[in-house]
Amino acid sequence: MLFRRTTLIQRLGLTLATLVLLAGCASGPKTPQLSERQFYEDAQAAIKANNMSLAIERLQGLESRYPFGRYASQAKLDLIYCHYRALDYEASAATAERFVNTHPDHPQLDYAYYMKGLASYSVDRGLLERFIPSDFTERDMGPARESFEDFNRLINRFPNSLYAADARQRMVYLRNLLAAYELRAAEFYMRRGAFVAAANRGRYVVENFDTSPSVANALVVMAEAYTELDQPELRDSSVAVLKANFPQHPRLESGAFEYEKTQRGRRSWANILSFGLID
Repeated sequence: MLFRRTTLIQRLGLTLATLVLLAGCASGPKTPQLSERQFYEDAQAAIKANNMSLAIERLQGLESRYPFGRYASQAKLDLIYCHYRALDYEASAATAERFVNTHPDHPQLDYAYYMKGLASYSVDRGLLERFIPSDFTERDMGPARESFEDFNRLINRFPNSLYAADARQRMVYLRNLLAAYELRAAEFYMRRGAFVAAANRGRYVVENFDTSPSVANALVVMAEAYTELDQPELRDSSVAVLKANFPQHPRLESGAFEYEKTQRGRRSWANILSFGLID
């Protein structure tokens, strides 16, 4: 009986030791035991050495260990910057948004707004700067719109901020980009014979992006779409605005708006049966 009890105790001890060992292996590397100042100074040294991964690790460690400490708010601002430098724009934007929500009266709030806009601006920037000849109407322009709104919030709330001038320049670019996107969508609908949608997109450009280079061609699309829809009054109104603001437009070369009803917008059977994939 004593032998059996000893064996049972040994088995329990072995089982507990195994569980402890597995738990230790599963926990992985732990954040080093550093003071708040050490965390912050290590992060600053890593930033200077362009070691963003280590800087992020130290700043996140500081944030989790000392959430209300002396360096807590500055660590969050530095974390926004480090994520951006590490090309993790989504993490940078998310961190900036959290900072704005949790520190609405912080003296460096304008920086958080600016970095939020800059991070959103940089998300898929390469794709946003060019249009491919596919159905771009399904392209997500959310990051561009979000960036525009972030810069707009910065300028409205902090018009004298050090970052305001750069934000304004980026807003001009984003405004023209969004207008060009809407114009391409309008032209796409014209090619597909969706004249109501084309007219609506053209009008949206004129009403919301009145200073963009896309306005002239948006008026052209509106005039063409209203011609196809047999709405002469709306057509003449669009042409009048085009003449008044863009008298040198190529479509007004003869002095009158030039548009001939051709097969544009007419869909072949192949186009219909392929749901628009074959022109």
